[in-house]
Amino acid sequence: MAELKLAQIERIMRKAGAQRISAEAKEALREILEEIALEIAGLAVEIAHHAGRKGVQAEDIKLAAKQLLG
Repeated sequence: MAELKLAQIERIMRKAGAQRISAEAKEALREILEEIALEIAGLAVEIAHHAGRKGVQAEDIKLAAKQLLG
């Protein structure tokens, strides 16, 4: 089940300048964003565990995103 709502995706796309957005485009972006978010979250958990913590902190997320996205 999708975690992000299509209305949220549409708002993001409109902020980026899109005037018309197909349902397929919204669904495609949602799938991609959720996949990226899962990868970042998973790496952040690994980073937290490596640091000896059970809880994930904002810095873990930022570091994971930097490592995955450059």
